[in-house]
Amino acid sequence: MAKRKVSASLPDYRFAAAPTSLQPGASPKSAAPTVTFDLSRFDPGARPFSSGDKATDKARVAELAVELDKLQDLFYADRRFKLLVVLQGTDTSGKDGTIRDVFGEMSALGVRTAAWKAPSDDELAHDYLWRIHEKVPANGEVVIFNRSHYEDVLVPVVQGRITKEQRAQRFAQINDFERLLTETGTTVLKFFLNISKDVQRERLQERLDDPSKHWKFQVGDLAARKSWDAYQAAYGAAIAATGTPWAPWMVVPADSKTQRNLMVAMAVKEALLRLKLRYPPGDPSLSKIKVT
Repeated sequence: MAKRKVSASLPDYRFAAAPTSLQPGASPKSAAPTVTFDLSRFDPGARPFSSGDKATDKARVAELAVELDKLQDLFYADRRFKLLVVLQGTDTSGKDGTIRDVFGEMSALGVRTAAWKAPSDDELAHDYLWRIHEKVPANGEVVIFNRSHYEDVLVPVVQGRITKEQRAQRFAQINDFERLLTETGTTVLKFFLNISKDVQRERLQERLDDPSKHWKFQVGDLAARKSWDAYQAAYGAAIAATGTPWAPWMVVPADSKTQRNLMVAMAVKEALLRLKLRYPPGDPSLSKIKVT
C-alpha cells in the first residue's frame, strides 16, 4: 500500500494563546479568559500523521519508542533538564495505553508515573497544588502525570463546587506554577487526549463485556458520562486559559489508539531534541586507566 503524504504538523494541534496570569492583588474576575478555544473544531477521529496503513503506523510508534529510550538515556546523563508530561482526558481516552506504548521502552531508572485520584483528607488540608509540586521531576528525570492538577479546574467546576471567580483564580495560579517549573529547567508537555462520545461508549462497554477488564470500570464513569457536554466545556475553558507559551496544550485526536500514540511520541521526541542534550564531559584521566 502506498504511503499517504502527511500534510499536518504538530503546531496545528498546539494552543499557546492564553492570557497572562493574574497579578497579585487583582480581582479574580480579571483572570477570566480573554481568548476562546473551540474544542469542537478538533476531530477526535482525525488521523493527521497516519501513513494510511495501520501496521505501518504501529511499527513507526515502536520505532519512536526505541528512539525515545535512547534520548531518555542521554537526558538522564545530561542532568540539566527535567521533563513533565501531562496526560489529561476523559475516562477511556487512553492515558494508560499512551504510557505503556510511548514510554514503555524507557529505563525505569529515570522515568516515574504519578496517577492522580481524588485528594485525601491530608491533601485537602493543604492548597490544591501542594500534592502536585511534590511529584514534579528532578534533574534528569521524566515524570508522566496520569491526570493532573487540571482535575481541580474540571471536576469541581462541573459539580458546582467552586465559583467562576475561583476557577479563574486557579487558572492564574496554574499558569504561574507551570511558569515556575519552566523557569527552573522543566519542560512541560500537556496533552489533551480527545475522544468522541461514541468511542467512549464503545470502550466502556468493552470493559463491562470483558471480565478481565472489570477492574478498570468504575460506576462513577457512567455518572461523569452524563455530564459529557459540561466536561467538554470545562476542558475547552481550561485549555483557553492555560495554554501558555511556556506550557502549551496539544489536542491529540485519540479515537485511534495508534494515531494517539504516534502523535504523542512525535511531540516528545521533538521536545527532547530541542534541548540539544549532551553527555557530561568525561574525566581525561580515565583514558589512561587500563582494566586488568
